[in-house]
Amino acid sequence: MEFSEFKAQLKPHTPILGFDYGEKRLGVAVSDRLWLAATAGKTIFRTTLKQDVAAIQKLVAEREIGAIIYGLPLQMNGQEGETAAKVRKFAAEVAQAVPLPYAFWDERLSSKAMENFLIKEVDLSRAKRKQVLDSSAAAYILQGALNALTMP
Repeated sequence: MEFSEFKAQLKPHTPILGFDYGEKRLGVAVSDRLWLAATAGKTIFRTTLKQDVAAIQKLVAEREIGAIIYGLPLQMNGQEGETAAKVRKFAAEVAQAVPLPYAFWDERLSSKAMENFLIKEVDLSRAKRKQVLDSSAAAYILQGALNALTMP
């Protein structure tokens, strides 16, 4: 789905959920109702698809989520690789149980950008950085999508 189609499907004043997909962890972020700011949430430690979907369904219900953004890990040349295919497959599987509009956002270097920020600006120890990196990357990804949504 093109991003413009995704934007057309959004219900106003509903938060958007953002994910930074990983094999072991799913970084989570949530927007405000005006789509101005993304806030890092708790990381979902992945187990089975069924349990991952249940955790997502719980978040959607608790936060009254209206849509989902998945970070898409493109290669530096812009091509999709094996991990991007896994993200697309995961999103399609989640959509079977969570029928919300969803889209993908280029996440190249998002984890590196957030790691650098957490080192330089927040001065977190390595152990603490690891705890917040996935959700921080999800917030970085979601914020990029929110900026595109709210641009005139």
